[in-house]
Amino acid sequence: MDYQQYLIRDPQICGGELVIKNTRVTVRTLLASLAEGATIDEIIEDFPTVTESAVRAVIAFAATSAEDDLPLSSVPSIS
Repeated sequence: MDYQQYLIRDPQICGGELVIKNTRVTVRTLLASLAEGATIDEIIEDFPTVTESAVRAVIAFAATSAEDDLPLSSVPSIS
Protein backbone atom coordinates (compact mmCIF):
# COMPACT_ATOMS: atom_id res chain seq x y z
CA MET A 1 0.00 0.00 0.00
CA ASP A 2 1.20 3.50 -0.82
CA TYR A 3 0.65 5.06 2.59
CA GLN A 4 2.27 8.33 1.51
CA GLN A 5 -0.89 9.39 -0.32
CA TYR A 6 -2.74 9.38 3.03
CA LEU A 7 -0.21 11.05 5.33
CA ILE A 8 1.22 14.54 5.54
CA ARG A 9 3.57 16.50 7.79
CA ASP A 10 2.96 20.26 7.76
CA PRO A 11 4.38 22.66 10.35
CA GLN A 12 1.04 24.55 10.26
CA ILE A 13 -0.98 21.43 11.23
CA CYS A 14 -0.64 19.89 14.71
CA GLY A 15 2.84 21.37 15.15
CA GLY A 16 4.24 19.40 12.22
CA GLU A 17 3.22 16.01 13.60
CA LEU A 18 2.38 13.34 11.01
CA VAL A 19 -1.37 13.43 10.32
CA ILE A 20 -3.94 11.92 7.99
CA LYS A 21 -4.28 14.27 5.01
CA ASN A 22 -7.14 16.74 5.22
CA THR A 23 -7.60 16.07 8.95
CA ARG A 24 -6.01 16.99 12.25
CA VAL A 25 -5.91 13.35 13.33
CA THR A 26 -2.35 12.31 14.11
CA VAL A 27 -0.78 9.01 13.18
CA ARG A 28 0.30 8.72 16.81
CA THR A 29 -3.34 8.96 17.96
CA LEU A 30 -4.49 6.24 15.58
CA LEU A 31 -1.60 3.95 16.53
CA ALA A 32 -2.40 4.46 20.21
CA SER A 33 -6.05 3.56 19.55
CA LEU A 34 -5.00 0.41 17.72
CA ALA A 35 -2.58 -0.50 20.51
CA GLU A 36 -5.41 -0.16 23.03
CA GLY A 37 -7.41 -2.68 21.01
CA ALA A 38 -9.73 -0.44 19.01
CA THR A 39 -11.01 -1.90 15.76
CA ILE A 40 -10.88 -0.01 12.49
CA ASP A 41 -14.66 0.46 12.69
CA GLU A 42 -14.35 1.93 16.20
CA ILE A 43 -11.63 4.31 15.03
CA ILE A 44 -13.76 5.47 12.12
CA GLU A 45 -16.66 6.01 14.51
CA ASP A 46 -14.44 8.04 16.86
CA PHE A 47 -12.79 9.99 14.02
CA PRO A 48 -15.39 10.44 11.23
CA THR A 49 -12.92 12.29 8.98
CA VAL A 50 -10.73 9.16 8.81
CA THR A 51 -11.41 6.42 6.27
CA GLU A 52 -10.68 2.72 6.48
CA SER A 53 -8.01 3.16 3.80
CA ALA A 54 -6.34 5.85 5.90
CA VAL A 55 -6.25 3.57 8.97
CA ARG A 56 -4.74 0.80 6.85
CA ALA A 57 -2.19 3.32 5.54
CA VAL A 58 -1.21 4.13 9.13
CA ILE A 59 -0.73 0.42 9.83
CA ALA A 60 1.40 0.07 6.67
CA PHE A 61 3.44 3.11 7.69
CA ALA A 62 4.02 1.65 11.16
CA ALA A 63 5.06 -1.70 9.71
CA THR A 64 7.53 -0.05 7.34
CA SER A 65 8.89 2.19 10.09
CA ALA A 66 9.33 -0.74 12.45
CA GLU A 67 11.14 -2.71 9.78
CA ASP A 68 13.54 0.18 9.21
CA ASP A 69 14.19 0.59 12.95
CA LEU A 70 14.60 -3.04 13.98
CA PRO A 71 18.11 -3.78 15.18
CA LEU A 72 20.11 -6.33 13.30
CA SER A 73 20.55 -9.66 14.99
CA SER A 74 23.89 -9.92 16.68
CA VAL A 75 26.45 -11.85 14.74
CA PRO A 76 28.18 -14.52 16.81
CA SER A 77 31.95 -14.17 17.19
CA ILE A 78 34.16 -16.97 16.04
CA SER A 79 37.14 -17.37 18.32
